[in-house]
Amino acid sequence: MTATAPPGGQLWSRCGGCATLLYRKRLSRNLDVCPECGTHARLGAPERLRQLVDPGSFVPLPDRPADVDPIDFVDLLPYPHRLSAARAATGLAEAVLCGTATVGGHRAALAVMDFRFLGGSLGAAVGELITRTAERALDERVPLVLVTASGGARMQEGALSLMQMATVSQAVAALREAGVLTVSILTDPTYGGVAASFATNTDLVLAEAGARMGFAGPRVIRQVTGRALPEGFQTADFLLRHGQVDMVVPRRVLRGRLASVLAAARAGRPPAAPPGPASPPAGGPARRTVPGGPAAPGAADVAGGSGDRAAGGRDPWETVRTARNPGRPTTLDYLDSAFDGFVELHGDRLGADCPAVVGGLARLDGRHLMVIGHQKGHSTAELVARNFGMASPAGHRKALRLMRLAARLGLPVVTLVDTPGADPGVGAEEHGQAAAIAENILTMSCLPTPVVAVVTGEGGSGGALALAVADRVLMLEHAVYSVISPEGCAAILWPDRSAAPQAARALRLTAPDLCRLGIVDEVVPEPAPAAQADPTGAAELLRTAVTANLLPLLDVPPATLVRRRRERFRRYGARGPQAGTR
Repeated sequence: MTATAPPGGQLWSRCGGCATLLYRKRLSRNLDVCPECGTHARLGAPERLRQLVDPGSFVPLPDRPADVDPIDFVDLLPYPHRLSAARAATGLAEAVLCGTATVGGHRAALAVMDFRFLGGSLGAAVGELITRTAERALDERVPLVLVTASGGARMQEGALSLMQMATVSQAVAALREAGVLTVSILTDPTYGGVAASFATNTDLVLAEAGARMGFAGPRVIRQVTGRALPEGFQTADFLLRHGQVDMVVPRRVLRGRLASVLAAARAGRPPAAPPGPASPPAGGPARRTVPGGPAAPGAADVAGGSGDRAAGGRDPWETVRTARNPGRPTTLDYLDSAFDGFVELHGDRLGADCPAVVGGLARLDGRHLMVIGHQKGHSTAELVARNFGMASPAGHRKALRLMRLAARLGLPVVTLVDTPGADPGVGAEEHGQAAAIAENILTMSCLPTPVVAVVTGEGGSGGALALAVADRVLMLEHAVYSVISPEGCAAILWPDRSAAPQAARALRLTAPDLCRLGIVDEVVPEPAPAAQADPTGAAELLRTAVTANLLPLLDVPPATLVRRRRERFRRYGARGPQAGTR
């Protein structure tokens, strides 16, 4: 475990690696790297900037996003109290410092995360700041450098924090399209939604020596698999051996190595001019709200009050249990009943075929399209064979291959989301789970064909978002969609997992909640009491809803589709006042 560098006023510091007592000034001269064992202590964002950029060159972004508490989250403490405590402890406004600077004389836009601030978690304000930094890089035609240190998406902002993965990824996609270099520097630790989006979908991925990175954390993997983890699992050297980073760089040479990379980008041919500003779409999805901005009709019903029950008085925990019911129709059930002529296509073309993801060609009211979805099963044997709908990297890459094929053929894409999350196993991490999810999210943000996503059961975290960056997002009446499972949230923020029902209520994960928050466009009704009671009726309702939402998209030019999709996810940032205001 890497120790955090103590305050500069302390005379001595104990190394978290070898337990040697070190003279603080000596440790600082060595850039907070233990001279005895080489352990790299964690750095706060201000210290990281001092070490990385040219002295006096850093200019922070001139504005800051609004404070948001979109779902009035309360665990043992109200979310605003946790924010206030983090600000007092770190002296930072949020978990990232953003601005422009020079490195070795080469100008760049930088976003540097700080793990001390609520575990460097990705919330709406953090996503907004990093997105603004990427937009500044695009405007000024300078490279974007992201220094990551995060435990993942911020639970206290519910599914809105999950959307930040797409918001930042599409800003990275815009830089990629414009030929502007993007660089990620992984520091210890980088996990969850950050690892599965902008930390791994940049042009170059550097890992600081001693960094750890993965989609699932070691504790989660041990709990799920019951297996001991390989020595050095998820460390920088592990990532290098498994082809997931470009290089591992000791801290003492990190600045010089980054300067060399920026120099090469500067020496290349000038990239093409960026696209002009997007014009507002005509119409577009209804019932959206911007955190910190004007609320959609009914938003107060979600953000205010006790929020213990969703629309109709149904308890959210009961909805979670219903969404997980093994009798609910699966993707293959819907492909057999709601769609026609399904022809399944297999394989990621890289060596595997993940059974947790199925996809292929089908017809809907005579129109050809590509349908891709998570597949669970009904019996225990089916669930085990399909890995409970938890996709491996091969599953995400198979889905990506089929989406790209659909775009080349001019076919619309329909995705059916039903997963507790991506596969958290050792093998998945070895094969680049985080990068596979990140590439899906980035690609879907610029896929030049209509995309309609339907959450049919569980929409679990980044594994769900990897199939849900869409023009229209629908959700079955008794489905759920969340940044983390209620059990996982309870284990982290409550004394134990028995608080899962409380966490389910706090997360605002039901279809009516998410529709009012603007994350979901439409709630698809289910036969009473739920889809599993009448699978045929549920299939007909799904078919009708998908058709109604897909038809208006078919005649929209591809460039307009992509622009509107990006505008959709850009709205999930936390817009707010200028610096110095509250």
